[in-house]
Amino acid sequence: MTDEPVRILEIPEDQLTAEQKKVFDDLVAGRGRLLTPYKIWIHSPKLAAGMETIGTFLNKHGALTEREVELTIVIIASHWDGAYVQAAHVKACLRLGYPPEVMDAIKAGETPDLPDAREKAVYDLCRIAMAPGGGPDEVYDRAAELLGRDGLAEVLALLGYYSAVAMAMKLHRVPVPG
Repeated sequence: MTDEPVRILEIPEDQLTAEQKKVFDDLVAGRGRLLTPYKIWIHSPKLAAGMETIGTFLNKHGALTEREVELTIVIIASHWDGAYVQAAHVKACLRLGYPPEVMDAIKAGETPDLPDAREKAVYDLCRIAMAPGGGPDEVYDRAAELLGRDGLAEVLALLGYYSAVAMAMKLHRVPVPG
């Protein structure tokens, strides 16, 4: 991370437009506070509301396990060198029982040892989704079989959602929390 200033332009609560205030209130009611990416997205309140809907679904109500969700997030954060997102979600992965060696391998761009077939399918699907082209049929077909079409769709949506989070945090120079 750099010593350059954070680029987030926070809007004081008393200066929010009516539309921003409604989204702000909804976000705080649901999350207890305005999470950092939403400090960026609140400038476009419809975007912030839409991102919250997608993010909450993917993190809380989808077909993937919490471990699969967190693994996907760490993979895409590593892809974007999104240190803030990576730090937060590596911590979650470790809490969920992933060995540190798995997180180290992902960060180093190496293939981790994932004995769980679904988690291996998530990893392999992420890798082909982040590479040029459609990827091998075997990887795609195995992911569809093990995760279901709903799980496959959710992995891809997680990659997109957390790409937006990682890029926003990186470009706004948000420091990794101590």
